[in-house]
Amino acid sequence: MTSTASVSGPAAAPQPPSVPPVSPVPVSPFAPLDAPSEQRLAVGQLLADCFAFAFPDDPAVLPEREALGLTHALPTERREHAVVWDGERALAWGCLAYDVEQNTHMAHLRVNVHPAARRHGLGRALAAFLMARASEAGRHTLTAGTTSRVPAGEMFAQHLGAQPALPMRQSRLDLAALDHDLLTRWQARPEGDPYRLHLWTRVPDGHLERVADMMMVMNTAPRGELEQQDWTITPEMIRAWEAMIEEEGETRFMMAVEDTRSGRLDSYTEVFWQIERAALVYQGATAVRPEARGQGLGKWVKAAMLQHVLDSCPGARWVQTSNANENAAMLGINVALGFAPWSTFTEWQLKR
Repeated sequence: MTSTASVSGPAAAPQPPSVPPVSPVPVSPFAPLDAPSEQRLAVGQLLADCFAFAFPDDPAVLPEREALGLTHALPTERREHAVVWDGERALAWGCLAYDVEQNTHMAHLRVNVHPAARRHGLGRALAAFLMARASEAGRHTLTAGTTSRVPAGEMFAQHLGAQPALPMRQSRLDLAALDHDLLTRWQARPEGDPYRLHLWTRVPDGHLERVADMMMVMNTAPRGELEQQDWTITPEMIRAWEAMIEEEGETRFMMAVEDTRSGRLDSYTEVFWQIERAALVYQGATAVRPEARGQGLGKWVKAAMLQHVLDSCPGARWVQTSNANENAAMLGINVALGFAPWSTFTEWQLKR
């Protein structure tokens, strides 16, 4: 799914975490599934406004889609939401998300404050409220993500006492400048090649277990200083992701490389595209099993996917991706394809 996690907060200089908000801020727990639709839409509008402020040149996100996303969670995931209201208008929203079966020491924190309401302590109040909920749930390692497009978010993470744990480069590819000869060369396979390429929007039942096993190859991706254990991907999780993607009006294209000798899936890549925001395609995970590396599978599947985007995503102009700075292999592939630096994204970690 498309990653939009961010922490937005006051632009004032960082202060010790114990400093309270400038004035009392009323923080209200929020249950999206039980809330009136107009309240969900008010939070969706807040998130759309925050996105437009951070990324004014990008296709706008729709408040209705953002409101719907508030109701989504995996079967083993729990989400605690909180809102600062001004009448019927949402000025700030926060969410604490955690899994009840895996990485049970961790939780992910998101805080968004409307650009017109910043520097009034709303972010600090929401963070304090949600961190108290994290303690009650026994979660003492918190993560959060910030983009360099919103410097206030980085300052806010520092204010909370978080440490930058995984710096990443966000890159964009101009599809009009793609080297088509390179795509052709990377898709050429040797005679008698045992590998076969699959393309899905929904994983077939007969491949579900193998796809779950393949997706766990992402556990080999760099984690920086994040104290995160391996994730186990299940068929139930994949089906839940697919249902949420479909409900939000998004299309996920997955390409997988199968070794026909064993039936094992050795590589995959995925992209996400929404017709209402057709110009921008989000590149998700790309992975190759360690024992299958060195055979050009990563280049093949990336080139084939870009060709598919050109053929099947009308209006697409850009592809955006994120790579850990230490992931030299994938950065090398992306740079060769023409991905250029666009911003930075940082995963922060706070141990309490």
